[in-house]
Amino acid sequence: MKEYQVSNLDELQHFAQEFVSAYTEPGVFLLNGHMGAGKTTLVNALCKAWGIEESSSPTFSLVNEYANKDGIRIFHFDLYRLKNIDEALDIGFEEYLDQKAFVFIEWPEIILPLLDRYVEISIRAEGQIRLIQLKEH
Repeated sequence: MKEYQVSNLDELQHFAQEFVSAYTEPGVFLLNGHMGAGKTTLVNALCKAWGIEESSSPTFSLVNEYANKDGIRIFHFDLYRLKNIDEALDIGFEEYLDQKAFVFIEWPEIILPLLDRYVEISIRAEGQIRLIQLKEH
């Protein structure tokens, strides 16, 4: 497990640059943290590190898709409003996993049975500092 401390947006962007350098192959990344911990802010920083300037929360759309000029694709899910795994299957969740893309999932608990390998990104707020832990499963 790796742990990072981030206390401002510049440090978050530095972390994002390190992340995209370390994770060069598409995969599934689960975002865990309380409401307001910074999950969406982290995904926005990662998008920026990949050269994607416009990104936003998928709270109402459930998933946002981004691509950069090099063809790197990102799917950002917010599953907070889903009640069960069937609702995830109804939106075609498994089809997103089959594509060569970086898949970031907020509130991932209900889809865990569908996943074999993933990286868990836990964000914990301690005052103005965010502790970010990465753990591969």
